[in-house]
Amino acid sequence: MSDFKLSAQLKGHDADVRAVLFPAADVVLSASRDRTVRIWRRTKTTPIEFDASITTQGHDYINALSFLRPFSGYKDGLIVSGGKDTIIEVRKPTSTPDENAERLLIGHAHNICALDVSPKSTWIVSGSWDGHARVWNVGKWEAELVLKHNNGGSVWTVLALDENTVVTGCADSKIRIFDLRRNNAGEVEPRATISTPEVVRALAKLPTGIRGHPSGGEIASASNDGVIRLWKLNGQQVGELHGHESYIYSLGTLPSGEIVSSGEDRTVRIWRGKECIQTITHPAISVWSVAVCAETGDIVSGASDNVVRIFTRVQDRVADTETLAQFEESVKASAIPQQQLGNTINKESLDRPDWLQTHAGAHDGQVKTIREDDESIGAYQWSMSQQKWDKVGTVVDSAGSSGRKAQYQGKEYDFVFDVDIEDGKPPLKLPYNLSENPYERATKFLGDNELPLSYLDSVANFITENTKGATIGQQSQATGPDPLGTDSRYRPDQPQTTKKNLPHEEFVTMTQIKFDPIQRKLLKLNEGLIESGNKHLALNPDDTKALADLIQTLSSGKTSNLPPAGVNIVLKVITEWPYSDRLAGLDLFRILVTSPTVASLEKPANVIQLVLRSTLETDGAVNENMVMMALRAIANIFTSDAGRAVAASQADNVVSALERISGVDGNPVGAQNVNLQIALATAAFNYACLGYKSAKSANGAVGADVLTLLCNVIAQVLRTQGDAEVLYRALMAVGTVLAIPGTDDYKKAVKDLGVDDAIREALQKAPEARVKDVAQECLAFLR
Repeated sequence: MSDFKLSAQLKGHDADVRAVLFPAADVVLSASRDRTVRIWRRTKTTPIEFDASITTQGHDYINALSFLRPFSGYKDGLIVSGGKDTIIEVRKPTSTPDENAERLLIGHAHNICALDVSPKSTWIVSGSWDGHARVWNVGKWEAELVLKHNNGGSVWTVLALDENTVVTGCADSKIRIFDLRRNNAGEVEPRATISTPEVVRALAKLPTGIRGHPSGGEIASASNDGVIRLWKLNGQQVGELHGHESYIYSLGTLPSGEIVSSGEDRTVRIWRGKECIQTITHPAISVWSVAVCAETGDIVSGASDNVVRIFTRVQDRVADTETLAQFEESVKASAIPQQQLGNTINKESLDRPDWLQTHAGAHDGQVKTIREDDESIGAYQWSMSQQKWDKVGTVVDSAGSSGRKAQYQGKEYDFVFDVDIEDGKPPLKLPYNLSENPYERATKFLGDNELPLSYLDSVANFITENTKGATIGQQSQATGPDPLGTDSRYRPDQPQTTKKNLPHEEFVTMTQIKFDPIQRKLLKLNEGLIESGNKHLALNPDDTKALADLIQTLSSGKTSNLPPAGVNIVLKVITEWPYSDRLAGLDLFRILVTSPTVASLEKPANVIQLVLRSTLETDGAVNENMVMMALRAIANIFTSDAGRAVAASQADNVVSALERISGVDGNPVGAQNVNLQIALATAAFNYACLGYKSAKSANGAVGADVLTLLCNVIAQVLRTQGDAEVLYRALMAVGTVLAIPGTDDYKKAVKDLGVDDAIREALQKAPEARVKDVAQECLAFLR
């Protein structure tokens, strides 16, 4: 069988392409960090050309894609996408960004990193950083099942194996197999669990029967160690595929039964049996995703250079000679960071180019470094099918390893990293000097980019790991980037410099939002008010224009000088509209409270009274999602000095509300709603932080009695919740209170309330090391 060759390069995305699909011979789907989903339709066959249109324009990174095949009412099928904003969006392929989505599926608490659909398109399965996988009914458009992972960490990959079976891969290095027919009150425990040596990044179904994989395996998994493992569903491992040199991010299966994979080593690889038969190197750092067209056997890849590429084995679909040559040259011209090749490179000991003429590679994809005639270091890759070495780039030093400085915001640094948050490292600029403490730089990075403290260890470890290569070629004298020498550089495994979590003095906000869906929802609800005869509550044309002006101002990132008319419209929605119609208004209001002007409002009541009354005072059942929005608003009010003053004046009322919501006195609100529990823990943390800061300045903004009761609320959360992020934020809150100096009296009161036992309980069930670490610090304060 012939090799795959480039068929087309689809350019248009402005950032990394994180997910691709190939649902039909003439259609490709892609999702990107540029916050778009694009559909590419083939318009010419000779040469092959595709035209793109944007179906989704989000407000945050989009990481996952799936596709529902055509079914009743949807002759073109439906595109399913998800990402950092935690919302799963379901759209027609013909839709445009300014049109409403068919459905928005809400339930996850963190970044959605995996999606798949059942073979008959009857349900969608999603995986998230929140440690849960959910199964959503197609038609009812609601989460029918939660797949229990028992604190397994992020669910990185999901596979709809058949109509009754889901397989997941997680950060705890386990593969879990779920029989959806075994649900108990909407929850499903795994019927089998397979332990693997590494974090599971990708899964694929292997063909069975007469065209089955020669290993007899039923599924394939890929991991951080660069190994593809083949499994039977009974947990028996029947093979390993070695060849990738870094993380593997994506897997697929060709109609021929061959496996296709992509990863951090810049390659797409084709595997026949247990042998890699072709390696396709890309001019990019990462090949995030690969997918197969079942009709044609062609493959599509999405990479960190923003390009979607199609590869084919059919000569009629191969790109023209000029395009092929350009692709080959772009690969040759790639700059490969020295640390990506792993081992330290001693330039003087490298072979010269003539070595390539007399030696063959051991396997397809093997990389050999050569000292070129111009004294640069070339990287060459062995092609088993062509029996030759192909140049795949030039090895370069990092800024830190060569002594060259990198510029960022007018300053010089040894390194300026692009850090990818989906893999625990956000795709943002991270400047770093070798003389800095990685934890201090990581803390500043998270604060500057409004990222949660839960990423602290990941970012600090990323810095340490990616500066190890800085010693290559570095001068040891004090004139280098690190005047103390590299042996003196901070390393997190040295106990004498261990970074403590507590106390923490920076407030946490919850301001991620999509404005367009909120605006459309409010207008749709407004139409409903008019149709139901409630015109006295409805917005008139001037009101809708004021609302649009307000949202346009917020979309630009401005919260100062907000249009008063628009603010008043939102106040009307959350106080006068029917209780069941207030959610979208509350979602908007939680952003408004970051404005000092809005935070200072006193009529019809202060903002905290407004959100509590609007959500908790009802004759019927309390809507837990509205309560979640109220808690997010309370957390966000700490953004400004004016807001913190209001928060301090309302501390008693807020703690009373938190007691009710957490169930201190029985009948909790949203005990199973992880989003609500995170918002509750965040609001509690911000009050703890305010108490700590006010105690340091001796202004008494929050009294010891309030903080003691707050700890009692937190203890209830620690006893009843198991989500890692909830426990982490709750422990950070109680630990910050306990860190207040000179508070022995109320520490005794805290012990009398049993808070120490609640901390120990959290320690026992803590799903992640960061949670255990904070719990231990909390207990140390109580000794």
